[in-house]
Amino acid sequence: MMKRIARVFVLLALFAAAGNAGAETLVREFSGSRSLDTAAFEVRAPWLIDWRVNSDFPQAMGIAVALVDAGTGVHKGRVLKTKSPGNGVRLIDESGSFRFKVDAAVANWRLKVIQLTEEEAELYTPVGGEADS
Repeated sequence: MMKRIARVFVLLALFAAAGNAGAETLVREFSGSRSLDTAAFEVRAPWLIDWRVNSDFPQAMGIAVALVDAGTGVHKGRVLKTKSPGNGVRLIDESGSFRFKVDAAVANWRLKVIQLTEEEAELYTPVGGEADS
């Protein structure tokens, strides 16, 4: 009887660990050192933009990144605008097909699109950069 109870607890612990293993999923990653429009990507709300920028000449760098509807080209909001190296995250609560419009000068950049669960989204707050809707 005790062995059976122990097995049940072990199985429950394994299921709980698997359920909490983090459903955070990398959808797309983009990087570069020049201005461009990225390829389109499809994502469901909620999702996260994890960004990082740096430069060999930080006093001369500048970058702005906008989120654009891939189908219509409509501007959905600014992801970041900075003249300094840095990083941050931006939580997006809209599903669809999007692309990034990157305007970069003397900057190396990386953008990750990360799918989240509702529970994971509750843990995130905006960090870094100037953002608007």
